[in-house]
Amino acid sequence: MNVKFPKENAPIKLYRHPLSGHCHRVQLMMSLLDIPYETIDLDMDNGAHKTPSYLKISPFGQVPAIDDNGITLTDSNAIIIYLEKKYNNDYEWYPQDPVQAAEVQRWLSVAAGEIAYGPNAARLAKVFGANIDYEIAQRKTYTLFTVLERILNTRNYLAGNTITVADVAGYSYISLAPEGDISLESYPGIRAWLERIESQPRFIGTQRAPLSTI
Repeated sequence: MNVKFPKENAPIKLYRHPLSGHCHRVQLMMSLLDIPYETIDLDMDNGAHKTPSYLKISPFGQVPAIDDNGITLTDSNAIIIYLEKKYNNDYEWYPQDPVQAAEVQRWLSVAAGEIAYGPNAARLAKVFGANIDYEIAQRKTYTLFTVLERILNTRNYLAGNTITVADVAGYSYISLAPEGDISLESYPGIRAWLERIESQPRFIGTQRAPLSTI
């Protein structure tokens, strides 16, 4: 894939927490598009995400955020759409066809809904000790995975038989499900889907939590 990135532009700055799946989602999109970027890890334990300077970039004090030569954006799904629209020029990661576009958008909503409240929440409880009802998150994950397994037994990717931003949005937290003590062993369709994403040129994996925190 060819990307139009002006030579005079500085690399995109990605403000992140290295263990965040939301941040990995953005980093994966930039890597797949072969966009120059640099990561800036925020010391969130000491409030780096709540400083006045960072709140100018991310008003809610959340990660990820990017600074693309003066254009600042937050929300991982919004960022990956921006990156696709601005820097991709020969492959439709976000299809133009109305039906296909709607299908992709549906999965972006799933990433912000069922995935966030399922495998992401379970991992937050197990790895970070978040005040989350783990059993509810676990049940939501199993419900989600049952649906995904059925769908991925009929097609190669979430929105069809070609990879899209839907898969980028869904990959990170599903691949990290074992850190939330949820095995993928019973879901061969999901595991095959993860492997297809991981076989993409310039794929980069998620950073795993230290074993001492799990």
